Amino acid sequence: MDPLLLAAWAVIFLFGASLGSFLNVCISRWPAELSVVRPRSRCPRCERPIAWYDNIPVLSWLILRGKCRGCQLPISAQYPLIEIAVGVIWVLAVWHYGPSLTALRLGIAATILLGVLMTDLQHYVIPDGFTVTGFLVAMLMPVVAIVVGEPGPFAGPWDAVIGACTGAGLIAIVGWLGEVALGKEAMGQGDVTLMAMIGAMVGPGRSFLAVFIAAALGAGVFLLIVAPIGWLRARRSGVSYEPPLVPFGVFLAPAGIVALLWGDRLLESYLSLITV
Repeated sequence: MDPLLLAAWAVIFLFGASLGSFLNVCISRWPAELSVVRPRSRCPRCERPIAWYDNIPVLSWLILRGKCRGCQLPISAQYPLIEIAVGVIWVLAVWHYGPSLTALRLGIAATILLGVLMTDLQHYVIPDGFTVTGFLVAMLMPVVAIVVGEPGPFAGPWDAVIGACTGAGLIAIVGWLGEVALGKEAMGQGDVTLMAMIGAMVGPGRSFLAVFIAAALGAGVFLLIVAPIGWLRARRSGVSYEPPLVPFGVFLAPAGIVALLWGDRLLESYLSLITV
């Protein structure tokens, strides 16, 4: 490979990994309603401020062997893994769409959705910092795309508005039906704002597809993994099994990307099947 081209890919990866480093801060602080600006990054155990040379994405974690320089306690492998994941996301976006507005939009969307997935998985919370930022970007970018002449797989301005309303309304209805059926809250407000963001990205038709994919993924994971493991643990402990809450944002986030990139093909395939 051309050394200049290899260097360019390395720069793109490092840019994404740096965003991943900031994403780690958002993931750890936003669920606790803390500022992501102040105080500066520090060890969560000994609260020792992290010097810039200990905050280089991936590399610093490897050099420190996954331990804090001060207290020597382990640093979660989540930090370098998130940095690597976001770096790969941006490399793939540019590899597929070139150095373009579409690659930028896809990189931003996938980075935000990864943050949503992690916070909902760990804390059962979808911070507004992710969804509100993503929603504003999703509503603004279609206008920029028209000016640039590069819509990509994203919805246009009018479809973004209708899609946001469709997505948010659909999740609100699903949550209400779940609450009636289960007798308790089945869908949080964070899921509604998340689906408004995804709907603004994909438009109204693919909003339905995103919810369907998320529901299928969630049901599969719950029925095949979560419920059997929970039932076995309850049986061994001699207590009755209580189904846990399912963080729906964990499934909505990847479903949104699938609907964005492959939604039109999936809908066309489905329509071709039912019209035969």
